[in-house]
Amino acid sequence: MRGVDSSLADVAALLRDARDVTLLGHVNPDADAIGSALALGLALRARGADVRVSFAEPAELPEPLSSLDKEGLVVPPAALPESEQLLVAVDTPVVERLGDLGERVDATKRAGGSVLVVDHHPSDTRYGTHNVVDTEAEASTVLVLRILDELGTELDKRIATCLYAGLLTDTSGFRRASGDTHRMAARLVDAGADAGEIGYELMDAHPFAWLRMLATVLSGAEFEPDGAQGMGLVHAVVTREDTSMVRSEDVESVIDVVRATSEAEVAIVLKETEPRTESQRWTVSLRAKRAIDVSAAAKACGGGGHLLAAGCTIEGTADEALDQLRKALAAAPRL
Repeated sequence: MRGVDSSLADVAALLRDARDVTLLGHVNPDADAIGSALALGLALRARGADVRVSFAEPAELPEPLSSLDKEGLVVPPAALPESEQLLVAVDTPVVERLGDLGERVDATKRAGGSVLVVDHHPSDTRYGTHNVVDTEAEASTVLVLRILDELGTELDKRIATCLYAGLLTDTSGFRRASGDTHRMAARLVDAGADAGEIGYELMDAHPFAWLRMLATVLSGAEFEPDGAQGMGLVHAVVTREDTSMVRSEDVESVIDVVRATSEAEVAIVLKETEPRTESQRWTVSLRAKRAIDVSAAAKACGGGGHLLAAGCTIEGTADEALDQLRKALAAAPRL
């Protein structure tokens, strides 16, 4: 059954009484998921709670995100307790996105514990006993800051840094941020977040091998002026061979380069992953500028996301995957 949203006052009351808390992010966590979990975890630990942060996969945090966990709150799934009084899932719209850790949601409920969901995705199913979901918020860290304010938490450099990281990345470097979110960012900088350092580590820093990978991938990029309902489609394919010398976060950054194509409303990057069957398997990043709901296209292919930024996983050849995406985009609503 779909749950209802909880008031910030009710959530603050829940967190004030918490003494043992596990915070979970989605598989392959980004800066919003990890920043949200760490910021809330640091605040709860300061209140005397036993706190740990985890995610199902990969085995370790990507290098740029590991710098956010200076206090060592992140632990592997094997180090989690058998149960906890309070489970918090951040930036995760559906239980399935928690991977193998998703089973802890029902286990916590069966044991009489509480599950708090903090999220900003339109596809959120309100699977918690308490839910703080706002689809108008640009990032889950926006909601975490609201919760911290309700708790009366004083921001310090560690918490501000984690929150700023989520804001920066989920707004594409504040390109999609409201005035309120810009003011929030200023508040975090005033609290000690180093905007220049965070921006470089999360968005700009790449190894030299990234340049070679990027050159190979972009040389095969294609532009279809009639694609995406006649508004232009650009796409690129990243094979496993292309990524043998780079990190996963370097691969994820390719979409930000491809989407810069001024003639294209929609950008697609296919990233080859380990196949689960004999066919190839691709994780897909979709981005739109302003006119097409790519979340609808992603949902039609088994994924989801936001109106202008979404993703999915498709099996088959690259050409088969692109054909499926073209059809989904042709049927996607215009904004």
